[in-house]
Amino acid sequence: MPKVSKESAAQVEDHGVVVDRHEDVDGYTVNFVTFNEDVDGTPLMKGLPEDSCSCPHWGYVLKGSLTYRFADHEETFEEGDAFYLPRGHVPLATAGSELVQFSPTAELRVVEEAMARNMRGADGG
Repeated sequence: MPKVSKESAAQVEDHGVVVDRHEDVDGYTVNFVTFNEDVDGTPLMKGLPEDSCSCPHWGYVLKGSLTYRFADHEETFEEGDAFYLPRGHVPLATAGSELVQFSPTAELRVVEEAMARNMRGADGG
């Protein structure tokens, strides 16, 4: 049975503000994410359907708190909370928060590509 831990994750992306350790396992991506600063994901979602994340996620908050904005409400998850996020959310994270999340890899790639484009645009590149 495949497994992955924060320490063994095959890929590490350190963006300064956010560190994402992740690995793909049988069609799902396991992300261990640390937020070093407050993050509002709104600008990163630009260009996705409804300018929101089009990938569902299942996860667990290891530390801190995360808020997700939906078209009609917000939900906040705190340390110790397990969660499910349907499509159509925008993440808001507080500095020091950590989570592990599980996402369908193919759907997550679409979101990651949009985020990368938006980050390049914000950097002027």
